[in-house]
Amino acid sequence: MAIPELMAMMGPGRGSEGRGGPFGGRGDFGFGGPGGPFGPGGPRGRGRRARRGDIRAAILLLLAEEPRNGYGLMQEIEERSGGVWRPSPGSVYPALSQLEDEDLVRATETEGRKSFELTDEGTAHVEANRERFGTPWETVGEGATNELHELRHAVGALAAAAVQVGQTGTKAQLGEAKAILEEARRALYRVLAGDTSAEGDAPADDADTE
Repeated sequence: MAIPELMAMMGPGRGSEGRGGPFGGRGDFGFGGPGGPFGPGGPRGRGRRARRGDIRAAILLLLAEEPRNGYGLMQEIEERSGGVWRPSPGSVYPALSQLEDEDLVRATETEGRKSFELTDEGTAHVEANRERFGTPWETVGEGATNELHELRHAVGALAAAAVQVGQTGTKAQLGEAKAILEEARRALYRVLAGDTSAEGDAPADDADTE
């Protein structure tokens, strides 16, 4: 896997370097998106898949604490689930739109920045259903192993290092970094195959599908 491919798969998540990442802004690293290698429905030990009502409940509960924008909601859910669950924009924004239609949430804009807050009806709805809502970020995260969390942070740290080389490295350093990443990919496939000493490449039908 080349450095640009690694950068493309990272997306605007949260990684081992904390909010803002080593490059500031939205350059931090997360792998918790639905369908990603650490998203709901991913590897075993991951915890259960998020249900349709989980994102709705999570949004309402978080907005009951304070106004947030869509990106802030995604980050907060990921953080509270221990990195297990990071809902995609394709699930958060339609849910917000539906909640607006139901007059439970309203959008506000301050200095050109859009955020969302509960209406009076939304506040009453949360209080009436708080016990039923529970803590969806914890429920989705149940069953995730410590090893999986540690692996996720290790991948984030590797991604941060790779991107830093990509931004500041020389042509020779870029080539060396690519070779290191390729070897790491092959080594991981050998782990899956139960052979950590063999010097083979990844299986042909898996090498380019991740």
